[in-house]
Amino acid sequence: MAQTITQKIFAKAANRPFVDAGENVWLNVDTLLTHDVCGPPTFDIFKDKFGPDAKVWDPEKVVVLPDHYIFTANEHAHRNIDLLRKFADEQNLPNYYDVGTDRYKGVCHVALAQEGYNLPGTVLFGTDSHTCTSGAFGMFGTGVGNTDAAFILGTGKIWEKVPESMKFIFEGEMPDYLAAKDLILQILGDIGTDGATYRAMEFDGSAVYSLPMEERMTLTNMAIEAGGMNGIIAADEVTEAYVRKRSAKPYEIFTSDPDAGYHSIYRYNTDELEPVVAMPHSPDKRATVRSVQDTRITKSYIGSCTGGKLSDFVMAARILKGNTVSVPTNIVPATVEVAQSLETEQFDGIPIRKILEDAGCTIAAPSCAACLGGPSDTFGRSEDNDFVVSTTNRNFPGRMGSKKAGVCLASPLTAAASAVAGKLTDPREFLR
Repeated sequence: MAQTITQKIFAKAANRPFVDAGENVWLNVDTLLTHDVCGPPTFDIFKDKFGPDAKVWDPEKVVVLPDHYIFTANEHAHRNIDLLRKFADEQNLPNYYDVGTDRYKGVCHVALAQEGYNLPGTVLFGTDSHTCTSGAFGMFGTGVGNTDAAFILGTGKIWEKVPESMKFIFEGEMPDYLAAKDLILQILGDIGTDGATYRAMEFDGSAVYSLPMEERMTLTNMAIEAGGMNGIIAADEVTEAYVRKRSAKPYEIFTSDPDAGYHSIYRYNTDELEPVVAMPHSPDKRATVRSVQDTRITKSYIGSCTGGKLSDFVMAARILKGNTVSVPTNIVPATVEVAQSLETEQFDGIPIRKILEDAGCTIAAPSCAACLGGPSDTFGRSEDNDFVVSTTNRNFPGRMGSKKAGVCLASPLTAAASAVAGKLTDPREFLR
């Protein structure tokens, strides 16, 4: 029987030849991810349910990447890190990446890819809703609550319903003024924040496969903003080249059968799309940038698991080179690797970091920073009267700090163009 890529990965993880959408199966989990926000309560539940001396099912398969509330004086944030260290030490977890050491990596979803944990055909669960980012690698990734994560910690298994799949096909060449963020915001505007609830969002088409891995990660990252269980892109030679540089572990590539069944199929021609934003206070409140072009901004923020990858800063540099920002512009690399790449990677022969600094941007240490609001001393946090154009993934009230602030989601191209102009600005104004 014909199956989608997500069904095939579920079947493999369930030791079954076939699974049908809607049925419940036990999955064997390949990797469990947690971080400083959800790690401590997950560990508490694990000890409560499995016993104070219980051991995790497989220390090699547990990855702990503190990243959310890192560079802060907040005592509660520091206590969470202490609890991670204690559990990692008790359980002899080799994949704990401690803050304040040379093992610290930065934002978990990008670090997973860079450290070789994302392998085609595997199953990843994480205590973070944006774990779906990893689906860009032809694998299954989704977020779970602390109780489910604790159960995985003890057993290596989880009981899940096989999701229906929706397919989103982007054909044509990507224009230089579009980014993956525009594609996913286009989808969100079309189907809404509940349009893919408990479904797999499968991305396909020549435009998708023309994207580098980091841009593909932007697409799958925001599947959850449509209510999706996971986002997924079948692995190709671009995926394999990325993976082989970072891991020697075996993997298996799955693709959807041509006659696989889908809940729905959406088709787009990238030539017909234009830069878009999501206006406050919902990721599906789509507007073309041109239609809101006179909206004044107070800050620009380029960072997060969605918008803090090297490719995002290269896009920003295309706009910022030779220009000066007119509002405070915060640059937050997702990971240490990205931060280092800003020094070595160049645009038009100039290091990316120099272009950003010369334009007047402020560059922070790698972390989630203001994406999740954070303590009062969090870098880039919004204030009451702010209207921020941001490459992050959510713009709910209070998401980046003040509940009175407005957050407008945009691509790095639009965020950079708007930073220079001081108002929402179509990047084509700078790319002519």
